[in-house]
Amino acid sequence: MNNFNLHLPTQLYFGKDQHLELPRLIPADAKVLMLYGGGSIKRNGIYEKVTHALEGFEIVEFGGIEANPQYSTLLRALEVIKREKITFMLAVGGGSVIDGTKFLAAGALYKGEEPWDILAKGIRTEVGLPFGTVLTLPATGSEMNSGAVISRKEIGQKRAMGGPGLFPVFSISDPSVVASLPQRQLANGIVDAFTHVMEQYMTYPTAATLQDRISEGILSTLMEISDTVMAHPKQYDVAANFMWCCNMALNGIIQKGVPTDWSIHAIGHEITAAYGIDHARTLAIVLPSLYRHKLDKKEAKLAQYGRRVLGLTGDDRAVATAAIDKTEEFFRSLGIGTTLSDYEIERPESFPAQCVAAMEAQRTIILGEHKDIRSTDVKTILEAAL
Repeated sequence: MNNFNLHLPTQLYFGKDQHLELPRLIPADAKVLMLYGGGSIKRNGIYEKVTHALEGFEIVEFGGIEANPQYSTLLRALEVIKREKITFMLAVGGGSVIDGTKFLAAGALYKGEEPWDILAKGIRTEVGLPFGTVLTLPATGSEMNSGAVISRKEIGQKRAMGGPGLFPVFSISDPSVVASLPQRQLANGIVDAFTHVMEQYMTYPTAATLQDRISEGILSTLMEISDTVMAHPKQYDVAANFMWCCNMALNGIIQKGVPTDWSIHAIGHEITAAYGIDHARTLAIVLPSLYRHKLDKKEAKLAQYGRRVLGLTGDDRAVATAAIDKTEEFFRSLGIGTTLSDYEIERPESFPAQCVAAMEAQRTIILGEHKDIRSTDVKTILEAAL
């Protein structure tokens, strides 16, 4: 096991009616910017619950944060923060709203002229404007970590950011919200959480026995409950396990002491930037072909996963190969396509070269746990995903 440092400062309030804790979690004298997305919180009752809990607080609202939060939209929110002298933010939404809020937490205190530099230059945020979250869509684990991904459509880029100043002060996670989610978002959440685990688990053996077992437990649970989550999202216990899996997948615990990959996400971000395909669905496109391309390097871990999670038998090569096939079948069982041709996009055959060019324009392509996925590999992986 590798050395590690674990820092999880976010207070998590998990369960029914935890929004009632809001009045004591936000400073009484705070001027609060409440951020949300397209307005679904006003249809499912969450908006009413939160605003009722915050009666007596000075609240400014900003809605319309996109599914892939856009830099241009967030700049408008940043203007509101400065004009209204906001001292605290509350993100009411899923990972996109929370990611957007993290950018604002960094941007509000940024001393430079161009806030995009935070992402383009990889500037870590040590201190940010404080914020909390009310999670409405389990998937990304953003409610418990300090990472965020922001898109800038006009230049076709999707960039990541982070730093210790971007942890939420608190996060409220009520599994009851799962009942109101559409099938598409449920399926996306399952695949997103599943792939988060795989990016931290599917590398090579490191004798991190506990980390492996925790990861395998999350993967097994997601597979076990997926049908019920999709068919009966109002079943509270199933929804609670789903939400907790999504949190555990990316709250920082399972990545400690082990090598991580994240090449699937890096390539997937380019697909979203080019075509606007849902983030989780880009992961489902990339994962099978990337694992087949890197089978020699990942064989031992794929075989372990195949035996422990999928119950497969046979020699390592056979189990590893079958494990990739079974994972792809799992994604498809959720109604999620696993090739570019499954989506209505123009000239998918031109995308592999386009993706490589876009990635190289930002930085040299060096991906994977072994830092051995280069430009030619990305092109080959995407060609296999056509």
